[in-house]
Amino acid sequence: MKQAARILVVSNNTEVCNLIHSTIEFRGHVAICVPSSKEALRLLEHGVQPEIILFDATGSRPGKPLFTPELFEKITHEKLCILSEAGDTSWEHCAAKWGIAAVLTLPLQRQDIEKLSETSKEGPSSQPAACAPPQTGYHLEELDNNRFFLAASPVMMQLYRDVRALAPVDIPVLILGESGVGKEVVAMLLHKYHARTEKTFLNVNCAALPTELLESELFGYEAGAFTGATKAKPGKFELANKGTLLLDEIGEMNPQMQAKLLHVLQDGSFSRLGARTTTQVDVRVLAATNINMEEAITQKRFREDLYYRLNTLTLTVPPLRERREEVPLLIEQMARRSSSELGQPFAFSRHLIEAAQDYHWPGNVRELRNFVTRTLILQDERSAYDDLRARTRDEAPRMAVVAAEAPVLENKVAAPAGMKDVISQVKNKAEIRMLQDALLASGWNRRRAARSLNISYRSLLYKIQQHGLTAHRESSAA
Repeated sequence: MKQAARILVVSNNTEVCNLIHSTIEFRGHVAICVPSSKEALRLLEHGVQPEIILFDATGSRPGKPLFTPELFEKITHEKLCILSEAGDTSWEHCAAKWGIAAVLTLPLQRQDIEKLSETSKEGPSSQPAACAPPQTGYHLEELDNNRFFLAASPVMMQLYRDVRALAPVDIPVLILGESGVGKEVVAMLLHKYHARTEKTFLNVNCAALPTELLESELFGYEAGAFTGATKAKPGKFELANKGTLLLDEIGEMNPQMQAKLLHVLQDGSFSRLGARTTTQVDVRVLAATNINMEEAITQKRFREDLYYRLNTLTLTVPPLRERREEVPLLIEQMARRSSSELGQPFAFSRHLIEAAQDYHWPGNVRELRNFVTRTLILQDERSAYDDLRARTRDEAPRMAVVAAEAPVLENKVAAPAGMKDVISQVKNKAEIRMLQDALLASGWNRRRAARSLNISYRSLLYKIQQHGLTAHRESSAA
């Protein structure tokens, strides 16, 4: 990382300040946020010497004064930067007129801050130029307990937009996705942008406890309710009152417990084990599972009424193999955090990252995190590279068997030029076959097909367009 820079942010928007703080300070820089240019001027007069002063222009009209003339006189122009909304280029003309060298747009990227830091140390440039965000932008959201949400692919960017849209709505949300994709992280993000973000967020793994223990864990018990219950204990519903409760792996919950949970969701009341009275709570319930819920309902393993109670809003987290462009970014984040915890600095080479992108990651982000940690501890890149390549080769024949009978649409898959192309072609064949089977089985009811594939409706539409299945359907119908 480049040398740390002190960045003074002038913004009266709390949300923008929080976003800037999380982006800047995580990168090792120091961020000071003040609501007005007068406050910024006061800090300068008291000896604060920032390398960069960032003016928040989001929500402002071009030409509107962003700073007082006194402030403009006290600082050199190369230290100034304007922050505008994504896609807004209207401030570039004003910046050039004022001699400001850089205009950034949300979301801020690491390269932006480091480039500004370098520029401020080099001195004035001969020609001011607008600084556009890099094309390979991504969104990084810091969460509690050193967790983070990262979105770089179109499908994850859409998931982030969906989370921000659903977060304020005070109704249950069902989070679907394979094991290890980060369903808990999505739940934490939903809680972060809820009105109750200052309240408690709790997580209960429904698959980790037998029914009797799960009931006491969720609803609590009174003293004497069972052997060993020497004193009363509140359950997670009581502890999360006014906050958020995540029921992880809810698909593994016993039908008896499902009935009790349904009752709580309907009227917000329950009884502790051994209690004669009911307890009323106000909890936002989030549920997560990696199983096919409709199949579980058909097999009578999950109550249909509870499913529809939880399924008011649904988010689907895509597997890592469908967002491989995020693998290098995830490795960078995981390596940085693990390096500080383990005291093991280690740089991942380009070849190792390419091998990681080629691998299918059946354990998703959890498996990738374990891989990064193991590589940092062992400090053996050669072994890590060979292991990834071996596992990629072992997986290719299995994928080929799955896709053996999958029809290939004309001109859709090019002749392979190497291992990466072979793997990509095999993956596309398997995906096309699964999509076609689901669409035919549903009579081309796209929403029903999306549910059967356990993907979002938007993802299905994207994949239909990607593989040209609309035209294939029409030709088949003819």
